[in-house]
Amino acid sequence: MSKFFARRCTILVLVACCWGLTLPNVVRSDEGAPSHAIMRPDGTIVTERYLTAPDGSVVPETLEAPPAITLGPTASASPTTASAGDSAAGVKNVILMIGDGMGPQQVGLLALYARHAPSSTVPDRTAALEQLINEGGVGVVFNEPHGALVVDSAAAATQLATGQYAGSEMIGLNYQGDPAETVVEVAKALGKSAGLVSDTRATHATPAAFAAHQPHRSMENEIAVDMLEDHVDVLLSGGLRHWVPEAINNRQSTAYAALLQMTGGVFPATSKRNDNRNLLLEARGEYALVFDRFALDRVKQGPVLGLFADSEMHDALLERAELDSEGRTQPTLVEMTEKALEVLSQNPNGFFLMVEGGQIDWAGHNNDAGTLLHELLRFDAAVRAVHDWARRRRDTVVLVTADHETGSFGLSYSGRPLPSPIRLPGAEFGDARPFEPNFNFGDGASLDRIFGQQKSFNTIMLEFDALPAKDQSAERLMDMVNDGSPVKITLEDAVEVLTRAPNRNYAKGHPYLGTKTVPAVRDFEAFYVYGENLRMNVLGRKVAAGQNVVWGTGTHTSTPVLVASYGPEAAIRSFTGVMHQTDLGQRMMELVRAGATAGPVDAARR
Repeated sequence: MSKFFARRCTILVLVACCWGLTLPNVVRSDEGAPSHAIMRPDGTIVTERYLTAPDGSVVPETLEAPPAITLGPTASASPTTASAGDSAAGVKNVILMIGDGMGPQQVGLLALYARHAPSSTVPDRTAALEQLINEGGVGVVFNEPHGALVVDSAAAATQLATGQYAGSEMIGLNYQGDPAETVVEVAKALGKSAGLVSDTRATHATPAAFAAHQPHRSMENEIAVDMLEDHVDVLLSGGLRHWVPEAINNRQSTAYAALLQMTGGVFPATSKRNDNRNLLLEARGEYALVFDRFALDRVKQGPVLGLFADSEMHDALLERAELDSEGRTQPTLVEMTEKALEVLSQNPNGFFLMVEGGQIDWAGHNNDAGTLLHELLRFDAAVRAVHDWARRRRDTVVLVTADHETGSFGLSYSGRPLPSPIRLPGAEFGDARPFEPNFNFGDGASLDRIFGQQKSFNTIMLEFDALPAKDQSAERLMDMVNDGSPVKITLEDAVEVLTRAPNRNYAKGHPYLGTKTVPAVRDFEAFYVYGENLRMNVLGRKVAAGQNVVWGTGTHTSTPVLVASYGPEAAIRSFTGVMHQTDLGQRMMELVRAGATAGPVDAARR
């Protein structure tokens, strides 16, 4: 056995043991509700050259995607030895699901809650992601961008979407700053359909990287234009504010009146554009435009553009609170995903679909374990829906991965409260020797306490900031937190959440570091960079002991992530082992192009 193969096996076994998995063998609409749908009328491959380095290794001259490899029944060589009934050739559909910020630790929280929480809500006490892995395969993915160790969501999504290394915060560009062909564009060029679904904004970093080319992720107005010009067949998310003209900010304007007529006023609308370009009017001739779940439910064919919130869609706790309400207007991530599958699968040539659980990342940035768990459960429900759909087919590959880990999250053992001694019936324990561990190693009740949180830290702080200034006291904050959480904070804790300190990261004019004082984070303050959001990070520390939770940062870490794969064994074999995001992207594009993958690329060793 080679040293590299031994290392690869060791990494996979360690990941599986930490997660508690067994490694596989690789392989409604209310018809009476109002609708505001506007239905449409019916009607290059980059090459790579290699050089020999002084140490004898082979390295790319550029980090561009390799030429397309055409594989089929008449190919002289096959990348697999699978039987005809399990051939990779003939894969028509590729579904990529991204849990933004979902590192192995977050996956562990999901699986532990499913298995061990006394009040687990997960069907059969098995996470859908775990079930998918046990029926398919799993790999380990490095994610560093060009020239850096830690990746942001824009560069990570670009590397997945293009198979090329990207620079930090770039959208759809290779690290040299040139537009890179995305898997969406490959699919469209081949006559396939393509869809993007996210619970954040359509123009946010992850979906943007699959259908736009911009130098910085903040350019969401320009990204919206790119996405429209990319003719994505299904685009479902939030973020209306980047698609409508600046004039709508004047509530007396004809532009605002026209927008209300178009959307039905199902949510308050604003514009972040600095021009009067109305992308909805530009899209109307091609797309069905939908703005609520009732209209989405009535869509039977694409293309469809659904924008269900002014900015991001509801977090998982807000979604859960109104899930059974007949007046609920926002579709769930599951509902958007199922509609995307319904529409895209009508194309006999196949499709590519990306589904993002984007607010896992936001909960990690805020060090909000309760919301994190609910975001993981929301994403896992979408994984379950996709897995159930794919089980009925032999022409589909499902990939579930993350772009990076957020928060340096973990469950840990602590010094309080210490467990009480108990008697065990075993021979080595008797009346004279109770079972009495030295530390609090956590138990299922900790998972129930995490799950029991009723509002996200973000919602709590928004409600607190909306109070009259005279009511924004530590006492009021304490009550607001304790009303919605099984883990209580003290008045002293609330005072600390509201305490400020000089900003040691201050940079004049910086979009995040430009305030001279910030909420006081007492440790690793260099890694807490998001201004007033730091109140949530402090709050996360105050409830952490009662959850057996630890956090290490308010940003991302370099932790490798997992990729789970499901589909014909010959097709998913290339997504096992150790790889880089660019490898994953290249193999995914090969599947879209040819229904099969070539041999491993292994950019992680370059």
